[in-house]
Amino acid sequence: MSDTRIDKRYAALNAEGRAALVTFLMAGDPDEATALAIVKALPAAGADVIELGMPFTDPMADGPAVQAAGLRALQAGQTMAKTLTQVREFRKADDATPIVLMGYYNPIYIYGVEKFLADAKSSGVDGLIIVDLPPEEDEELCLPALKAGLNFIRLATPTTDDKRLPAVLKNTSGFVYYVSITGITGAATPDPSQVKAAVARIKRHTTLPVAVGFGVKTGEGARAIAEGADGVVVGSVLVDAVKDSLADGKATPRTVAAVADLVRQLADGVRGAKK
Repeated sequence: MSDTRIDKRYAALNAEGRAALVTFLMAGDPDEATALAIVKALPAAGADVIELGMPFTDPMADGPAVQAAGLRALQAGQTMAKTLTQVREFRKADDATPIVLMGYYNPIYIYGVEKFLADAKSSGVDGLIIVDLPPEEDEELCLPALKAGLNFIRLATPTTDDKRLPAVLKNTSGFVYYVSITGITGAATPDPSQVKAAVARIKRHTTLPVAVGFGVKTGEGARAIAEGADGVVVGSVLVDAVKDSLADGKATPRTVAAVADLVRQLADGVRGAKK
């Protein structure tokens, strides 16, 4: 597989000597037009990699904030086809910022794996994070995705021991997403010293960048994690920023700015880290 946008972005940031800010938001939240406007605002606000959630009715690993965002998106009529359209629209003005789709296998299976991979690639998607497909199921989606030229990004957790890591990393590409705390998204705050040790342990098994997520809420928190990782993933707090800007469940004139302003603070934190 030739270098993807993800590979190129991490290589460029490594040359700069800093970590990536990876932002997660739910595709189609709170509605199609506002969601696209938010995503378009992210790179200028300081996002280096964008993760878009694929709304699903049974998101078992998501905390309340992300679950609510998925529900808002589904109620507003978001579909997989619309999520891919959102990426395609974003690509008209930005051909450099990597986009990763994150979620569960079911919506992809229903869409059709072959069709999904072809449409995702042509719309400008760079990678996938599918939280409910273990390495034992690689033939379902991971290997076809790699063949289609998409990065397949795997999650590692504090319970992923040295015996399990090689299986997790075997077909992983782009970067490794280290879930810094056990449990659901947005639940607690990670300990930077424990995170640094965990990243070092993972790096003994792979040359891929390691991005750390779950629980980062502030610029200060982002800076602390960035000092020991190649990327900082922020999601629940951004999804909450969307929710808190709504009036009667609908977007307001401040919705896009609320997210962009928070991303700027997080980006400042990441850029202020000493690697």
